[in-house]
Amino acid sequence: MRRTRTVVAAASTITLALTLAACSTDDGPAESTDGENTDSAEVEPADITLWVAGGDTPDELRTYLVDTFAEENPGSTLSIEEQDWGDLVTKLTTALPDAANTPDVVEIGNTQSPTFTNAGAFREISPELYEELGGDNLLPSFVEAGSVDGTVYALPYYFGSRYMFFRADIWDEAGVEAPETLAEFTDVVSELTTDELSGFAMGGQDWRNGISWVFAHGGELAVKEGDQWVSTLSDPNTVAGLEMWQDVYEGASNLPATERDVAYWDFMNDAEDGGAPEAATIMAPGWARWSIGDLVENDEGDMVRDGMADESTFDIFALPGVDGGLAPVFAGGSNMAVSAQSQHPELSENLLRIIYSDEYQTMLAENGLGPANTEFASAMATDKFGEVTVATAEASKLTPAAPGWAAVEGAFVYEELFQKIAEGGDVTEIAAEFDEKLTPMLNGQAG
Repeated sequence: MRRTRTVVAAASTITLALTLAACSTDDGPAESTDGENTDSAEVEPADITLWVAGGDTPDELRTYLVDTFAEENPGSTLSIEEQDWGDLVTKLTTALPDAANTPDVVEIGNTQSPTFTNAGAFREISPELYEELGGDNLLPSFVEAGSVDGTVYALPYYFGSRYMFFRADIWDEAGVEAPETLAEFTDVVSELTTDELSGFAMGGQDWRNGISWVFAHGGELAVKEGDQWVSTLSDPNTVAGLEMWQDVYEGASNLPATERDVAYWDFMNDAEDGGAPEAATIMAPGWARWSIGDLVENDEGDMVRDGMADESTFDIFALPGVDGGLAPVFAGGSNMAVSAQSQHPELSENLLRIIYSDEYQTMLAENGLGPANTEFASAMATDKFGEVTVATAEASKLTPAAPGWAAVEGAFVYEELFQKIAEGGDVTEIAAEFDEKLTPMLNGQAG
């Protein structure tokens, strides 16, 4: 399944902040209840709505939430509405400030969370409720993305880390093995590259994969200095990572510098007419597995990929670090929050109690979605895919939790940055140019 997340431009983000500021108190976002487990008999029955983003949450899990909520909250019902990732921010910007039409609980991308939390869109998760729902066992980086000045507003929902998928048959024929360092990776995939085959298929605008090279070198995209976020692309460590990314793109990828949001897994498969694959290696979240492999007929009679069942043809490894070990990759996934304008906060918190229950966290893991509560990550590690997912997630990083991050994504600034680097530009000069552009945007100002 192809999963892309595109957000709206800066104007919508500014509108959101102004609208929600008018709806909030002078002290900021709305406060939560005391977090104590409310007896459902004392809560007035009502219908509440959960917005899920895209098709990531399987039907089995949706049914569980609806049925369990009804059982534990007599007289109340839960409706689940699916929103497309592409227009999620636009819809949330319109719906969240409207008490009459807001969803009660929402799923939002982890990189989108900072903009909404800083704008006062979500209800505070009290310290008591936070502990009840998992506390320190919840993914720390995702918790940070949903927090403002130490106060939690959005909790992790699920994670998906990135690693390398490769054609074992092509690698074996070339006599090369999985690399142990990042430099070795560049050498190997460059050696595999021909006019017809990308040793490592990667679009020039693919910053979500590319920033792993920055993190591997100890670089950062931005840091907070006092009350302000500052873009740090010119930091020597960040520049070193971007330069190595430039080398591997130039030496191993046949994809255009203008390409982004590519379904890389399609390049791994043999063409349906029997043609050769177009890539020896790709980088993608673990769920890409189910789009790779031979075509087989499932129980419903549909032709689907077999999830890399043939290990002599397909295999995986974690992106190595500069000096070995694991490189810190960018983690995908989403957060969950209660709308600050929800008219049913107690029932909404009861829904969170179901989502963060042992049963539901186990179900997430068994369905290949990294659970918010790290105690249940072991339920994923039943095969090599789950083991690598857990290992890379533990070493993963997120984008900066800056209030203007959604505007940065919506304006495709990093796509522009990486394209210029892919086209062979001087990395140091490009980094300085984009630092000047990004710093005000990160702080919610016009770029």
